[in-house]
Amino acid sequence: MIIQICVGSSCHLKGSADIIRLMEEAVEKHHLECDVTLAGCFCTGKCNRIGVTVQIDDDVHTGVTADNFDSFFRENVLSKL
Repeated sequence: MIIQICVGSSCHLKGSADIIRLMEEAVEKHHLECDVTLAGCFCTGKCNRIGVTVQIDDDVHTGVTADNFDSFFRENVLSKL
């Protein structure tokens, strides 16, 4: 699974550094280092007013925040591995 977190200017201002940190911690906590590749990317063209854009394989998700990260990770990462 390839997870790309947008680090473009809009997502950067909306907390992409926090989402990167949370994603790194979650991958480590669940021992997914061999199953997940984390990467940064620039604008996917799906900017949202709230949160960060995260692409998982071919699926683009918008509005990822520190508040909804846990449910996002469960639904979009853990459930698919």
